[in-house]
Amino acid sequence: MMLTTTSTEYDETRLGYQRRDPHRPAVIFPVTSATEVEEAVRYAIDHDEKIAVQASGHGLTRGIDGGVLITTLKFNGVTVDPDKKTAWIEAGATWHDVMEATAPYGLAPLSGSFPGVGAVSYTLGGGLGLMARRFGYAADHVRRIELVTMDGVRRDADGDLFWATRGGGGNFGVVTGIEIELFDVPTLYGGSLYFDLAEHPDVLEVWRTWTKTVPDEVTTAMALVPLPDIPPIPPALRGKYIAQVQLAILADNPEALIERLRAIGQPALDTVGTMPYVESGKIFAEPDRPDSFSSRNVLVSDLDPTALATVPKLAGPEASTMCVVGIRHLGGALTQEPAVANAICHRDAAYSITVISPGEDHASELHDAVLEPWRDLTVGRLLNFNGAGLDLRDVYDPETLNRLTELREQYDPDHRLCANHQL
Repeated sequence: MMLTTTSTEYDETRLGYQRRDPHRPAVIFPVTSATEVEEAVRYAIDHDEKIAVQASGHGLTRGIDGGVLITTLKFNGVTVDPDKKTAWIEAGATWHDVMEATAPYGLAPLSGSFPGVGAVSYTLGGGLGLMARRFGYAADHVRRIELVTMDGVRRDADGDLFWATRGGGGNFGVVTGIEIELFDVPTLYGGSLYFDLAEHPDVLEVWRTWTKTVPDEVTTAMALVPLPDIPPIPPALRGKYIAQVQLAILADNPEALIERLRAIGQPALDTVGTMPYVESGKIFAEPDRPDSFSSRNVLVSDLDPTALATVPKLAGPEASTMCVVGIRHLGGALTQEPAVANAICHRDAAYSITVISPGEDHASELHDAVLEPWRDLTVGRLLNFNGAGLDLRDVYDPETLNRLTELREQYDPDHRLCANHQL
């Protein structure tokens, strides 16, 4: 099926989670199979049109004007092999789709903090998830990738192409499916401790020092969120500047590992406990309503306490626009090279810092100000957590970037494919 601008389903189909600069294609192919992906790509080749691909639309950086949009959200099957502990994930499956399929076998994927994100696009960009310090990046555990390259041919990625697609984003073809490893994690100990920063100003420093002591079985993050005094925000959090300590723990006796955090004081809200992995989206509890937003990310070598203390002052309730700051603890298995090399760089980074603001305004001046104190500690950027305008020289080292660029020229010499972060 092909939709045009006059089709009644056109607007509903072209819009994804990110609404700041949505796609405005001439035609849309809402595909349901790999064969339909091939047909869409060949249509674009025959009509000399650009191609964009969208599953959930979380990572959209810029919309296309004209051209062909391939939407994959209805191409979302998941097939689990419990004996091999693998899953074949079709192009449009979200992590929710994957977890629903793997949970009956007591298995879990290396999914991200929000279940509504497209699993394939997340993984192509690297994939920094809830169990990252224990198992590494999602892209480190991909066994097979099938894609349609810009000559209209469906193929298994091998050699250089397999290397590039795991961490190089959607620059090399339209991926129709991936095979991933699964892990024996039926449940985990996780959730969030929500502290009112006005009552507990020491939360950031306590969390910083605590992360220096935890084993790899602990993956943790901190979100600093100025919350308005409105429903549907829980009453205990309304109108407060919240430090949300996010936890995903695979170790025995997990409560002993967070004693230092509990010693901070009584949180405004406590959601920490044992949960089925399929419910792990409750840990970050991120909003699921589509919106316009802008974001930037840096990877840093350390959390300087002086720089950390500037965050509430620069991004708190008095900031010019709402700004959420997310800090993720890295290290552990993230520092290890996978058995089969991929394109992910900056594995030595110790923390990830992301700033995000809602609305049409890009909030670039505010984001610059919040990230400025971290300039001397910045070692790179992640592909998945950045909006438009990302300089890929910050994501990859020169050798990796050159190799990726050469492969892009080999597999898409006409630059037909419009990736979110284009080589």
